[in-house]
Amino acid sequence: MAITIDSARNIFPNTLSADAVPATIARFNQLSAEDQLAWTWFAYLEMGKTITVAAPGAASMQFAEATLNQIRQMSFPEQTQVMCDLANHSDTPICRTYAAWSANIKLGFWYQLGIWMDQAIVAPIPEGYQLSANAEAVLQAVRELDQGQQITVLRSAVVDMGFDLSKLGDYSRVAEPVVVPKDISQRTQVKIEGISNTTVLSYMNNLNANDFGTLIQLFAADGALQPPFQKPIVGRDAVFRFFNEECQNLKLIPERGVSEPAEDGYTQVKVTGKVQTPWFGAAVGMNMAWRFLINPEGKIFFVAIDLLASPKELLNLVR
Repeated sequence: MAITIDSARNIFPNTLSADAVPATIARFNQLSAEDQLAWTWFAYLEMGKTITVAAPGAASMQFAEATLNQIRQMSFPEQTQVMCDLANHSDTPICRTYAAWSANIKLGFWYQLGIWMDQAIVAPIPEGYQLSANAEAVLQAVRELDQGQQITVLRSAVVDMGFDLSKLGDYSRVAEPVVVPKDISQRTQVKIEGISNTTVLSYMNNLNANDFGTLIQLFAADGALQPPFQKPIVGRDAVFRFFNEECQNLKLIPERGVSEPAEDGYTQVKVTGKVQTPWFGAAVGMNMAWRFLINPEGKIFFVAIDLLASPKELLNLVR
């Protein structure tokens, strides 16, 4: 039977991903718009006690600046309405603008709103405000996650706001300029216990160097990448766009892996380790697994990226 993207998704089926993350996100999405906004603020404050969020770069903020300045000039009721509109996926000019932004621009937008709310420049949560029972339950669920899972939930909460992108029609995606790849002299080479596969090692090294042009050449023309809790992204063009928009300045720290033959001359490889993001730096290492299916020509036919359920899953390399 020919290998397909669907069959490739089942390699290393014993990998336990952090299912609590999509479950918590689903519970968050059931909250009212007012509760979502309050929850986001309380989660921001809660996480700020243990996790330092890095200030967004100027490249991210320049695209949100006009919208932020527009909101800053509004009255508190108007500001609250804008944020409710975003949570409600309303069809407004600001919600449409927001929908076309990359994830990093959206994160930068809420980072700045959070600072302004703290400074009472933007309508803050009223003093003494109590979360609803449902919102408090979702906040408690987040408290019980590890830090890497917490930032994934918070990221999803704000990235999914705004007008429904599928209803936007023709639009231009707004993303930060692509970072120049690191100079060869500045690159370091990863070492992965148990792995000598040059394709897998090159994947890690090129991603760490922001060298997405070289990285995408490691993929088969019909290759696919499956981000955590998402459907596979299929085809070099789509995967390349994902790298440019979602993966700039990531730091992959693979630790160990296993490689074994698969059907039809393919090779399946599982690697576990950590990922650090520019938003949280070395303070938070997200426990990750990469499940590769390499075709007989040495190209990546499929790679799944999994946010792991627990640190002990870093040692789970069995089939």
